[in-house]
Amino acid sequence: MSSHSDPSAPLQGGPTKSTERKLKRESRTQLVAFVLMIFMTSLAFVSIGSDAIPNGFAIPFILMLAGIQVVLQLYFFMHMNEKGTAWINIMIWSGMFVAALTVGALMFLLGIVKY
Repeated sequence: MSSHSDPSAPLQGGPTKSTERKLKRESRTQLVAFVLMIFMTSLAFVSIGSDAIPNGFAIPFILMLAGIQVVLQLYFFMHMNEKGTAWINIMIWSGMFVAALTVGALMFLLGIVKY
């Protein structure tokens, strides 16, 4: 008998109990995050569509909800909350910081911000 196994062969046996619990916990977390994102998207549409938000606060409100959704998606669906993703986190947050500074500076230079 050869001890060499084919890496493309299907796995035999089921996952362990701890793996099953981890997968169930992860799927439950992703489901809750998905429902929360649907709620926030609906909240944005309803608040703007029903004029519940004053016109001056509409754009910051939508941007705040979008920012929260981006963070949730990065952490729950892109698995940035797992171990071993420190450099990815640093690079993404650095990029977001530079992008926010750039957009803020351009808004200031174009005169959109009146402060």
